[in-house]
Amino acid sequence: MKKKGIHKWLGVMMAVALVFGLAACSGSDKSANNTPAPANEGTNNKNAEEALDYTFGEGETFHSNEPVTYSMMYSDHENYPYNENWRFWSAVKERTNVDFDLSITARTEYENQKSLLVNSGDAPYIIPKTYEEAAFVAGGQIVPISDWVQYMPNYMKAVKDWGLEEDLKVKLQADGKYYVLPGLWEVSGGGYSYIIRKDIFEAAGIDVEAEEGKWTYEDFYAALKKVKEFTGKDNIFSDEFKGESTLNIAGVAYGVTGGWGKANGMKFDHEKNQFFFADASEDFKAYVTYFNKLINEKIMDPESFTQEDDAAQAKFFKGDSYVMNGNYQLMADFQTKMEDPNAELYMIVQPGGPKGMLQMETSRLENGVMISQNALKDLGEEKFIKMLRFVDWLWYSDEGQTLSLWGVEGETYTKDAEGNFVLDPDISYNGMNPTATKKLNVDFGFGNGMFAYGGSSKLKLSKMTPGERDYNDRIFATREARKIDPPIMATTDQAEQLNLIQTPLMDFVSTMTLKFITGQEPLSNWDNYVATVEANGSSRYAQMANEIFESTKSLLGY
Repeated sequence: MKKKGIHKWLGVMMAVALVFGLAACSGSDKSANNTPAPANEGTNNKNAEEALDYTFGEGETFHSNEPVTYSMMYSDHENYPYNENWRFWSAVKERTNVDFDLSITARTEYENQKSLLVNSGDAPYIIPKTYEEAAFVAGGQIVPISDWVQYMPNYMKAVKDWGLEEDLKVKLQADGKYYVLPGLWEVSGGGYSYIIRKDIFEAAGIDVEAEEGKWTYEDFYAALKKVKEFTGKDNIFSDEFKGESTLNIAGVAYGVTGGWGKANGMKFDHEKNQFFFADASEDFKAYVTYFNKLINEKIMDPESFTQEDDAAQAKFFKGDSYVMNGNYQLMADFQTKMEDPNAELYMIVQPGGPKGMLQMETSRLENGVMISQNALKDLGEEKFIKMLRFVDWLWYSDEGQTLSLWGVEGETYTKDAEGNFVLDPDISYNGMNPTATKKLNVDFGFGNGMFAYGGSSKLKLSKMTPGERDYNDRIFATREARKIDPPIMATTDQAEQLNLIQTPLMDFVSTMTLKFITGQEPLSNWDNYVATVEANGSSRYAQMANEIFESTKSLLGY
């Protein structure tokens, strides 16, 4: 490797040392898990550099002199099922001399299989597509990766250049370390919102593009009501995901939690610097009352919370409904399946609410990669660091990210005079070239959710159609970024106590949320609900969360 590359990454390491230095202040005893002395770096750096059997570094392609194979979990997605002949595998091999030994699991079983393998001590070395790592920390089978990121120059460059230090704090555990390498984006994304039949809304007299930027949920209700009256149809809003995405994004506007984002029901008051249980508040009552109104007025299909996705989509494709939740990639696919050739789909900006006109997505972190202790145990420190530098190249270098997303230049894409990516016209992806005969992910393995996440704003925009770019621009122009709540950095014992409260508490909240919304439980019984939430430990949970926060807030910069 060129010495220039070493100087670059050492400079980055020093620049962000304070951010990761907190991991060394956790007070734990020295062990194999703590930050080791830099490998291959003695008094003679030139000799150490020459001793490496691989190249790495910022602006360098990782390449092992000898073939190497790393074990990895793989979530097999039904929309682009695993193919051993994908060009992705050979392209990685050509550049790096690395192969994968895959533990392949169906996407729907991936989380269960991950838990089984990690908890049994049989996990592969690399565990991608990890959304929640906290449950694996206590078992000691996952490497506290913040002790090792100093060996990952591309990762650390992204943290420094994009100012991600504050974002990363949400990943800290009780020991002041973090255990997953998250996907890193330079800018946040648009996320999920409501896909509407714009042609129907406009026929009902709604100027969507002029009005949606100012819409609160009440304004959205008024627009839905107009569409219902114009079409004469009931249940014009029939949702997919069993309402989980809709409840999640609406929770942001109402200052509560729900659906995919319900978690522990806690929110953080940034003025008082304390946690509180949000899902029995007056804001939560307004939140469930809103959706109850949609159900009662036959605007929203009550089956939204029980039907499978295929059923919801079939109603939308046939024109039996005109609104459903989704992301831009889904909308691009839906457009090709509409039975009405004149159907025009449009993704509205997420409505605002009592808490303001807020952006749904504010974190620039995505699901990430855990590293098994088996990798450190089997490989030893030197070869373990080598593997990390491969991970650093594939998931965090411009070259690796471009390969994972777009494939091989001259084969799957070219670049125009301005340097923009141009997908081969015979290949479709993400709404581009929708009538092409091949798909980038299905036929080549690129654009694969196991690898293709994270990158610069330019790379993020490169995979967007003009419509999706417009959707993101509308969000940033009309919605304010919101503050990120700090993590509750519980110890193992504290986490067990919290979980004993959280599981029955949030099961009850979830059940009652749907009962209030669908009318199975009258809202006149609200006080009984609040009393039962309290009896199930909501105040105790908030008290414990605040005690933990007080003891760890110095690590978080509060």
